Amino acid sequence: MAFNHLPVGAHDALSALSDTPVTHSVSMASNQAPPNVGSRPSPRSVLDRLTSGATRAARVTHTEHLPPRAGSHAEWPEQIRPEVVSAVRVAGIERPWTHQARTVEHAVRGESVVVATGTASGKSLAYLVPVLSALLDGSEAPNGRGATALYIAPTKALAADQRRSLRDLAAPLGTAVRPAVYDGDTPVEEREWIRQHANYVLTNPDMLHLGVLPSHPRWASFLRSLRYVVIDECHTYRGVFGSHVAQVIRRLRRLCARYGSEPVFLLASATAADPAQAAGRLTGLPVVEITEDASPRGEVVFALWEPPLTELHGEQGAPVRRSATAETADLLTDLAVQGVRTVAFVRSRRGAELIALITQERLAEVDRSLPGRIAAYRGGYLPEERRALEAALHSGDLLGLAATTALELGMDVSGLDAVLIAGYPGTRASLWQQAGRAGRSGQGALALLVARDDPLDTYLVHHPEAIFDQPVESTVLDPDNPYVLTPHLCAAAAELPLTGADLDLFGPTTTGLLPRLEARRLLRRRATAWHWTRRERAADLTDIRGQGGAPVQVVEAGTGRLLGTVDAAAAHTTVHEGAVHLHRGRSYLVERLDLEDDVALVKEADPPYSTTARDTTSVSILETETEVPWGQARLCFGSVEVTNQVVSFLRRRLITGEVLGESKLDLPPRTLRTRAVWWTVTEDQLDAARVNPEQLAGALHAAEHASIGLLPLFATCDRWDIGGVSLPLHPDTLLPTVFVYDGHPGGAGFAERAFHTAARWLQATRQAIASCECEAGCPSCIQSPKCGNGNEPLHKRGAVRLLTELLRSAPPENGARPDEDSPGKA
Repeated sequence: MAFNHLPVGAHDALSALSDTPVTHSVSMASNQAPPNVGSRPSPRSVLDRLTSGATRAARVTHTEHLPPRAGSHAEWPEQIRPEVVSAVRVAGIERPWTHQARTVEHAVRGESVVVATGTASGKSLAYLVPVLSALLDGSEAPNGRGATALYIAPTKALAADQRRSLRDLAAPLGTAVRPAVYDGDTPVEEREWIRQHANYVLTNPDMLHLGVLPSHPRWASFLRSLRYVVIDECHTYRGVFGSHVAQVIRRLRRLCARYGSEPVFLLASATAADPAQAAGRLTGLPVVEITEDASPRGEVVFALWEPPLTELHGEQGAPVRRSATAETADLLTDLAVQGVRTVAFVRSRRGAELIALITQERLAEVDRSLPGRIAAYRGGYLPEERRALEAALHSGDLLGLAATTALELGMDVSGLDAVLIAGYPGTRASLWQQAGRAGRSGQGALALLVARDDPLDTYLVHHPEAIFDQPVESTVLDPDNPYVLTPHLCAAAAELPLTGADLDLFGPTTTGLLPRLEARRLLRRRATAWHWTRRERAADLTDIRGQGGAPVQVVEAGTGRLLGTVDAAAAHTTVHEGAVHLHRGRSYLVERLDLEDDVALVKEADPPYSTTARDTTSVSILETETEVPWGQARLCFGSVEVTNQVVSFLRRRLITGEVLGESKLDLPPRTLRTRAVWWTVTEDQLDAARVNPEQLAGALHAAEHASIGLLPLFATCDRWDIGGVSLPLHPDTLLPTVFVYDGHPGGAGFAERAFHTAARWLQATRQAIASCECEAGCPSCIQSPKCGNGNEPLHKRGAVRLLTELLRSAPPENGARPDEDSPGKA
């Protein structure tokens, strides 16, 4: 098998993993081998075994080789306590990597800093060392509590993992460091001790929003002494969730000022574009960035894998590829048999359960001892189930894990040999974050991206330059979104009355929102301050993860046993009546979804199919904020109202994905006010594109589907963050129109990014459709798995001609013209 080595000078490709210039890492790699290689199989040999046989080898469309890299050391700043340096040495670390030392230098100078380097580059130690030194200083204070620190992680699992790491590192420091996890799983009897005595509290944004800030008088001692705030995995705070967290951080800063503290923020991020700007947007403070990764790394072999076509046919007779779920289960089975420790990342909770279940069944045919060493890990598990899985993973009892992004973040899962990624995770940042989970002890690693049968994945496995020759994306968040800011102003007023001095802290939108909140009788102005007027808790006005309300409890009908929860926003599509629900390897059928009580009643069953919901959508324009002429066409951005309704679900045969049937549903419609990008064309342009009235609806529909699928290449989102609608004659524009909108109230910044990159985005969309080898459209180009119209009508060739004509008049500065000689020209 031929391996394509990363060329010297291809800085962007390797920077996605490490941010170290390629020429630098290659030259140093010849002087020092990566540590801890031991007797593990090389990633190349593992891949060779996986691809033995002609049919398997043909599935690899590209293989990238990232060479090993040597490390660069520095010394700890002299301000760090010698006891801390000694504790680090006891942990086996004699000297820091250069980027760690630089991060600490900024921290001890009182400068907020973000370290944005590759996975397993030691970011945790970079923020722990200044924190531990400050806590040790504080423990010697003659009076009072001394210094405190707050650690914020996006998931409970990551906070628990960091607690374990901190306990081991700080053990030589004795009682000077008193860490504690404070989240929804923390027993009530422990919480008072934590508030009064812990000096390093590990929590998440949800608990900070709902538990700590509304009860700040009980945290007065802790907040008064707060020296450092650590925000781990800060690149995950994007879109609506990131915008909410940005306002939670501003509320925290406001209360700290009230108690007389001004903490320094230490942020850790995966490799990202312009991390200082993103961190500053998140915290509202100037932030210094550290991006040069000085840690060593073993070689990484990264393969792109396309499942084969099957003999089955999907909707409208379209060819169907083997599912990424089935293909990943096969690969995980083969790796487990070889003894290769592997994690398989999958987008959905159901997918994680299904991969684990299929792998266990196939391993049972080979060795009855192996199925018990495979498990699924996802959100929605009960706390005790989650903790048991984490312990088994750390101990090595588990050989393979099928996981959602709940495990993607920086949990220390050392000793993994391979990572399988079942479908592009939505952003290059997440892709490299997941790929970096293998080889975390310095050894070589294998990463495989297994393509789903959809436009984006198909495009990527045939355009590897879109992965390896492009920098990671910028983080998109908009704290000034009025839908986000409004509930946080209410929460802030409930914590302390708002005054004019707070207006700058919460952003320029604040001034215009306060009169509206007064008119709605949520706030009342007295003298120079605004007060919360209601008895209920203001923090309960919003779910910061944008999940649309209380989670739906999944309850076994016969026993009343709580199996887990499903996010409210996903309930209509995942636990509707007749849906198949997977939990810990067992299948359940949903008997009833009670939307009033937020309960889904299920019974155990073993159907030979999975279920996929379908919906219909309409869009009305509320306001056009920006309009750009593209010749006769118009590209627009503004506010819209979206009405969506889940109308049916498909039953698909397990493994093959063959459609067995469709059942109607009777669920209420849901409305959403959000932001959208849209484009219109004229009759003259349709004539020029040779798109007749019979083809028009199908051409627009196909362009809409494919553009939604390709947008994650240009905005930090995935296709489930966005939606679309197309009409041959829209009632507001009176022209043929295609809309793509944010799937969150008030918008999440994705449609705006699409507007600003429209020429490149739509050019990639056209190429993806034109280069697909199918005749009339398939899931790899224009069919959508969530189309409520059964993927009808669709016209592939019409979409290519329509996009070609649209792009012909795109402004030159916005991107290249369509390539008339591209493969598959229609």
